[in-house]
Amino acid sequence: MTLEVTTASTADYLWVVADRIRFLGGVPGSDMELLDVEVPPGSGTPPHVHESPELFYVLEGEMTVRQFAPDLPPQVVKAGPGTSVRVSPRVPHNYTNESDRPVRMLVMLAPSMIAFFRDIGSVERPQGGPDFAGISAAMDRHGVEALSPAA
Repeated sequence: MTLEVTTASTADYLWVVADRIRFLGGVPGSDMELLDVEVPPGSGTPPHVHESPELFYVLEGEMTVRQFAPDLPPQVVKAGPGTSVRVSPRVPHNYTNESDRPVRMLVMLAPSMIAFFRDIGSVERPQGGPDFAGISAAMDRHGVEALSPAA
């Protein structure tokens, strides 16, 4: 058995749209992997659904997480430092940074979502708007389904 050590300066990272994601590694004996995600003000995800469960743990700032259900208003959670939010598989949700400060959070995900982020991410910070066609194609490849905002 060996120790694997990853630091902020040695972690692989990618820019996924405006968010910076550091890949911290997997949990031995599990299929879950840990990410360190920096979300600037105004950034976030559209409503979506996927097979991977998620666990968010907010380190800095305030993240807004929404869960969507048919014919009901969204359940809204304002998650500040020290707050964890679990999202079960196939639960429609999104997150946004609606504050004026960056958010930093740890996120545990299954390899399918790690592969999605690696597919759409770039080493250089993107300039201009998102590549919606490329993101949509990657969503199809990795089983991520976009939902309408009224989901």
